[in-house]
Amino acid sequence: MSSQKNFLVIGSNGQIGTVLTNRLGEKYGFENVVGSDLRPPENQTKFIFEECSVLDKDRLEKIISKHNITDVYLLAAYLSAKGEQNIEKAWDLNINGLLHILNFAKDKKIQKIFWPSSIAVFGPTTPKNNVEQNAITEPATIYGVSKLAGESLCNYYHNKFGIDVRSIRYPGLIGWESMPGGGTTDYAVDIFHEAIKNGEYTCFLSEDRTLPMMYMNDAIKATIGIMGAPFEKIKIRTSYNLSSLHFNPKQLEKEIKKHFEHFKIIYKPDERDQLAKGWPESINDDCARKDWGWEPNFNLSQMVSDIILNLTNRYK
Repeated sequence: MSSQKNFLVIGSNGQIGTVLTNRLGEKYGFENVVGSDLRPPENQTKFIFEECSVLDKDRLEKIISKHNITDVYLLAAYLSAKGEQNIEKAWDLNINGLLHILNFAKDKKIQKIFWPSSIAVFGPTTPKNNVEQNAITEPATIYGVSKLAGESLCNYYHNKFGIDVRSIRYPGLIGWESMPGGGTTDYAVDIFHEAIKNGEYTCFLSEDRTLPMMYMNDAIKATIGIMGAPFEKIKIRTSYNLSSLHFNPKQLEKEIKKHFEHFKIIYKPDERDQLAKGWPESINDDCARKDWGWEPNFNLSQMVSDIILNLTNRYK
């Protein structure tokens, strides 16, 4: 078997996919990276692009064969807030899309899968702080329900068919290279754009709503890191807890004001605040650190400074 790796990123136009495709291209060569999504990307890309839905099994199979894909990053999903408005579509995309990819691996059409889970698998009955790897999972959203079911599917396919599927439970992700995709933690991305453009932001979460968060650079580091780890190092085949930061909107506001002292934030909590209310405030990720060497690079102050620097240059 050839040692050449070819990567398919499904959902390459999304918040994570936009960044991941470029990082994979920089690391492994853009000629070895294929992005796919429902429509072409708005900006010109260096990687190969194929228009496709993850629910179109036949088209996916042709793309995998055409490009000799070895590793699939399945990022296409209905997120928390959006999923509550589209329950059946959220289940269809989040579960049947995963099943297609797991079955391709079962049939030896691909070698390795990355599929992200989320802190949304936890719920109101989960402890609030330092949530352990095997804490109670009773999600309160269809997004969380589908992610929990997906974790079980990944574990089942690994145990029954030996599938090399790897997963991490993303916290809320914050970045400047792409826009958010309909999640409950989107405020932490939008707030930077509004601070630079308008000097004011209306926040849909309560000022004291503390949530686990992560800078996109660290999320990409973890994603590529777990996929690059030796097979035997991956001890958990449901999904690994992953942690970096935990803060509330008021704390983020305070950090942004170090750069824009006249920045103003208005708090108008809506239904997304109620979704977030059931989630943990901090996560224990000792298993990821021990098994495959995960370690974040950014603290809150470093993240805020880096985002403001990059976004300010972009808006100029």
